[in-house]
Amino acid sequence: MPDRTVRDFPLFPLPLVALPHELVPLHIFEERYRIMFDELLESAGEFGIVWLTESGTKAIGCACEIEQVLERTDDGRLNVLTRGTRPFRIVERQDDMPYPAATVELLSDKAEAVDVRAAERAREAYAELVVEATDHEPDPLDLAGKTAYEMAATVDFGLDAKQGLLDLRSENARMRLVTRLFKAALKRLDFVERAQARARSNGKVRFG
Repeated sequence: MPDRTVRDFPLFPLPLVALPHELVPLHIFEERYRIMFDELLESAGEFGIVWLTESGTKAIGCACEIEQVLERTDDGRLNVLTRGTRPFRIVERQDDMPYPAATVELLSDKAEAVDVRAAERAREAYAELVVEATDHEPDPLDLAGKTAYEMAATVDFGLDAKQGLLDLRSENARMRLVTRLFKAALKRLDFVERAQARARSNGKVRFG
């Protein structure tokens, strides 16, 4: 087995996709997941979020760590803030744990030369989207070091798009994909703004 294979890795199948660097709030109420999170809090270990679809769970998920316990109720329920760390692939399911678990392979990217232009285009599209959505200009120095995952983690994409990013083992390919996603998001923002403007003007275009 690969060196990056981990046994007894806790799994949390959910109808969502997490990305590395993304903050994911979770409400823990089932007994098996309470046990899981009690162990994780004691060991400061990672667990994996995998997308639970109608046809089953995806093979590639995102490992996460607990960032903060927001609330613990008297009946044992937890509200926690978690953060995505790295992608993994399920090698084999395990049924010998009190909660869902598997043997997983922690995934790394293939070796490749950095496509500088692809990264520049992605960061330019991201900066434009941030300005349009928030009216705030990203700090250039901060933006220059951002990976595709770091940028995508702050945008609410569809689940298929996020899973597509997780499945890629190339940062260059992820940069090209997020560029397309950011541009599509910009078009949706522009459409919504124009629709709202039309609604405010009762369907009439106003000049001046």
